[in-house]
Amino acid sequence: MTIPIPVGAHVRSSEDPIAEALQRGADAAQIFVGDPKSWKKPQVTTPGGAAALKAAAEEAGVRLYIHAPYLINVATTNNRVRVPSRRMLQQQVDIAAEIGAAGVIVHGGHVPKDDPIEAGFDNWRKAVDQLEGEVPILIENTAGGSQAMARGVEKIERLWEAVRSADGGSEVGFCLDTCHAFAGGEELPGLADRIRAITGRIDLVHANDSRDTFDSGADRHANLGAGTIDPEDLATVIREAAAPVVVETPGEAEDQAADVEWVRRALAG
Repeated sequence: MTIPIPVGAHVRSSEDPIAEALQRGADAAQIFVGDPKSWKKPQVTTPGGAAALKAAAEEAGVRLYIHAPYLINVATTNNRVRVPSRRMLQQQVDIAAEIGAAGVIVHGGHVPKDDPIEAGFDNWRKAVDQLEGEVPILIENTAGGSQAMARGVEKIERLWEAVRSADGGSEVGFCLDTCHAFAGGEELPGLADRIRAITGRIDLVHANDSRDTFDSGADRHANLGAGTIDPEDLATVIREAAAPVVVETPGEAEDQAADVEWVRRALAG
């Protein structure tokens, strides 16, 4: 018997993400734990706390993921950002363990324009060296920036060389964002195999169409089939990734529910 691949959505409410997932017909939910644009310590706002959220997810059969705050940039050479980024990433991993999450998604980050990009890769090695926890971090590819650690396959390969050399580097996973890849100049056909050849794994897919054109560098998501990515290419890369899927698309519950169904059709195709 084939076990269906979990398909979910990034939901707004961290108080009752299970109800929001079920509204979308989803069996996975991605959430922020706290303000994604704040350095404040993350906190579960579900009534009853982390234990209640974990129990509710298990009862409903909903797999949880945490998306780390956008501010986190462990690659940067700026100590005032890098140091709190490492601390915040550890806090996210700790709280993920409390709620039984399957992973913590974190962007690859970047270094300032006048600094050597190699410093950013080495800072990732140091960050992974220091990180402790039961829940893996899943580094997500990004759409723009010449100094970004995870824009394009070539940069991801250099990043993974650094991550693998860290203590615990073999536990680090990868999150493939389809919009980011397309906007970052990567052709989607065959991309899953190119990524796996580097990382050995794809742990999660962020299935997003792109509002903007190929290689635009713009991180602007669109609903599936409503953007500029060829629908067949989008469906193919989702199938070939063979990993759990989360949509991060615009709109209300019914819009994301349609995208969840779009992914399920793609996986069945």
